[in-house]
Amino acid sequence: MSRIGNKLVVIPAGVEVTQNGNDITVKGPKGELTRTFSSDITMNIEGNEVTFTRPNDSKDMKTIHGTTRANFNNMIVGVSEGFQKTLELIGVGYRAQLQGSKLVLNVGYSHPVEIEAPAGTTIEVPSNTSVIVKGIDKEVLGELAANIRGVRPPEPYKGKGIRYVGEFVRRKEGKTGK
Repeated sequence: MSRIGNKLVVIPAGVEVTQNGNDITVKGPKGELTRTFSSDITMNIEGNEVTFTRPNDSKDMKTIHGTTRANFNNMIVGVSEGFQKTLELIGVGYRAQLQGSKLVLNVGYSHPVEIEAPAGTTIEVPSNTSVIVKGIDKEVLGELAANIRGVRPPEPYKGKGIRYVGEFVRRKEGKTGK
């Protein structure tokens, strides 16, 4: 974990980083993110490179060191490029629609399931069986994608459900019917 914390973070052109005590604000072409980090980790900005240093080599400091650097790097990537996750619906009659900013899922329940997109994220439905979630905050984006997947997770017998694109679902053998 401490190896990640020792890596440099390069600030791309068009991204501005400001530090106010433990609060770090990152502004870029896609938006602005603010986060409060631990006061134990020291952040050094030199030109367009940022380094993080820890006071000692205890296990807790190593974990906070790596996590701080990773979270800061995700903020930089988010405001400059953005993040996206793609989900697919597999099953007969399973479909997704977009009504305003709400995602409406018909996935085998007696009622449609509606999911509201939080601020800073957008949901796109290029086809009935595909959902793309985009945003600048990786944590919020991952939580929204997990909530969509959690409506109907893939089951192991037929593989029906909502899954991430490229996700492997381990299949089980059904009854043999002897």
